Amino acid sequence: MSVDTSLEASIHSFDARGVARRFRHAAIFGALDALHPGETMRFFNDHNPLPLIAQLRDRFGDKLAIEYRQTGHDLTVIDISVVDPSPKARNKHADGGCCGSCG
Repeated sequence: MSVDTSLEASIHSFDARGVARRFRHAAIFGALDALHPGETMRFFNDHNPLPLIAQLRDRFGDKLAIEYRQTGHDLTVIDISVVDPSPKARNKHADGGCCGSCG
């Protein structure tokens, strides 16, 4: 029996508990900027980051899907996924009209 690991390959763990508090939001934004459409950052934290979630929605809008996987006293796990670009953007890339930074 074969196991489909393609979904697991598109999930990248980010444990914020090991990042100094003053650097957390900047590190999280940088990590999300590095993801491609269809990829997910599985975010681990020691509390429910409601201010961060609000900042993500302000900064990324509908480009992110946010799904809580676990909430608890000492651990919150959230999947933050980059959604596929709009059909217009996909057509631009398919037609070779891309900015050249895609790869």
